Amino acid sequence: MEQEAPLVREALPALTAELVRLLEEEGERDLALCAHDLRLVAACGCGDDFCQSIRTGTHVPGTPYGPGVRSVHLLPERGMLNLDVLHGRIEYVEILDRPEYRLPGASPSPEGIAEGEHA
Repeated sequence: MEQEAPLVREALPALTAELVRLLEEEGERDLALCAHDLRLVAACGCGDDFCQSIRTGTHVPGTPYGPGVRSVHLLPERGMLNLDVLHGRIEYVEILDRPEYRLPGASPSPEGIAEGEHA
């Protein structure tokens, strides 16, 4: 039996709190509810020092989302937070210039990792 990906709120509770707050401020109540239950599928893996982005869905990196996708640009006090949303589900959280959200054990400059979503 395959184990479920961990909840973002357990790995990065401050990120979840910020996403929920910013989404509610933008009037995105449904996405704010979804943000509370996001799963941490993988780190972006791009290797850029400024990137702390995470995949929260099973979409294959480097392939188009297709119809039904939209971007949600949030307004944090610093850095950047953007979401890729597919049919009401948050698939990717772009987190730039927020080193406090780097996943434990994630290297800021890994070698041999595939290109990330934001590149």
